[in-house]
Amino acid sequence: MPQAEDARLRGRTYAIPFDRVWTQALALAAGKLRGWSVVSADDVEGEIRAETRGLLGGASDVVIRIGLDRDAQTRVDVTSASRNGRVDFGANARRIVRLLRALDRALAPTRR
Repeated sequence: MPQAEDARLRGRTYAIPFDRVWTQALALAAGKLRGWSVVSADDVEGEIRAETRGLLGGASDVVIRIGLDRDAQTRVDVTSASRNGRVDFGANARRIVRLLRALDRALAPTRR
């Protein structure tokens, strides 16, 4: 959500090659995050579509868009929508924050 009021929900820009960011985001969406599964992934379009299932069985659709910005930095934006269409009590925001934090950790430089 590039224009989100809550800074935690805004996408990320990384000075890391696209391939590395793509691989980590895909791994997270493919099951490294509990309850997540990939529905489709297109690295040419830079889009990962995932599904999440909550403890009570409710499903949500997540779209992760990864591409290069005008400065050739890798940009990641995420949206999440509950399928039930009703109030989500902040679940979509928590889902986005969880993914972005996990991606930040996965891409952090390792210390030796």
